[in-house]
Amino acid sequence: MWRQPKAVWAVAFACVVAFMGIGLVDPILSSIAKDLHASAAQVSLLFTSYMVVMAVAMLITGFVSSRLGAKRTLLLGLAIIIIGSVAAGCMSSIGGIVGWRGVWGLGNALFIATALSTIVSSAKGSVAQAIILYEAALGVGIAVGPLLGGILGDISWRGPFFGVGVLMAIAMVATVFLLPSGNVKGKPISILAPFRALRHPGLLSVAITALLYNFGFFTLLAFTPFVLEMPAIPVGLIFCGWGLALAYTSVFVAPRLQARFGTLRPVIGSLTCFALLLVVMAIFTANKPVLVICVIAAGLFLGINNTLVTEVVMKVAPVERPVASAAYSFVRFGGGAVAPWLAGKLGEEVSPHLPFWVGAGMVLIGALLLAVTRRLFASVDATDTAPAPAAGSLEEAEDLTLAEEMA
Repeated sequence: MWRQPKAVWAVAFACVVAFMGIGLVDPILSSIAKDLHASAAQVSLLFTSYMVVMAVAMLITGFVSSRLGAKRTLLLGLAIIIIGSVAAGCMSSIGGIVGWRGVWGLGNALFIATALSTIVSSAKGSVAQAIILYEAALGVGIAVGPLLGGILGDISWRGPFFGVGVLMAIAMVATVFLLPSGNVKGKPISILAPFRALRHPGLLSVAITALLYNFGFFTLLAFTPFVLEMPAIPVGLIFCGWGLALAYTSVFVAPRLQARFGTLRPVIGSLTCFALLLVVMAIFTANKPVLVICVIAAGLFLGINNTLVTEVVMKVAPVERPVASAAYSFVRFGGGAVAPWLAGKLGEEVSPHLPFWVGAGMVLIGALLLAVTRRLFASVDATDTAPAPAAGSLEEAEDLTLAEEMA
């Protein structure tokens, strides 16, 4: 699994940097609120604008990538992220940062959806192994993001935004030189394709489950730094531990659980455990050691969930993988868009305990939905023996994947 073409490693490295952006702002939320005299709900809009734009933009990723080709779409996404992150760091108002953070989300949408399908199409080994590589990149990015954000944020809250710009420029250079150029596919993907894909009951069910789970995920990510009330570096270290736990279970634990129990049971179990951790955080919101332990422990269950749910998405719907990824991401990021703002609002105006209760309830409903509709995923655990292309250009990999899906 680890002997991959240079193209796969180039995209994986860019994924690490892209996913840093999710947790990078965590340690500086309180600093931004203090320096710009903004409320928790206003600062949480940094997540909301990012996720709203990303969710909507997911609908056009297949349309764009099928016309520009994977490499050009990845480079376009990276360029937009650089512009959005650097411009956000130059702003002096919360509205300006929120606006440019939305531009950042547009770039991330173009990059993430294309990167997943590119890794799956061009990696050696099975689809499951390719997804593990993708989730490993996600986990490392999520782990390093808060740590880097804490270190740079201790100097200035603007530091993490400029840091992303520099790292994305490096990722862009790596993508230019290491990823082979592929021609535009012969059959462009319709802009309505993601909506048509959501007609498939299995894909719609898992997407709604992810939307509900994201309420808990982004409540943890966006609201916990406010109740911790710690400086940037300690918050960064806490969420780095969370990301490392997520990366470990994504790569090493999820495949073993899947081999022993199938795909659905570990997902339902991990969601239930995550909901219980949020309940503990809701009860002991004023106890910082308990919050720290729960945040890091949550990473263990989120890693299992992320890897296995992504595999379900790639297998359950009889559509092209970029279309399945775009449709799924459009729905699930809706939860990521609403949850940060709602958590900040409820925490400020009602009770700091309430956001965690709401997040726990949403995650538990997601687990129940998946349990009720599990018959839709009976084919997911079929033996995955078809390897991804071992060598050749990205264009050849895409053609082989398309032929496999048509067959």
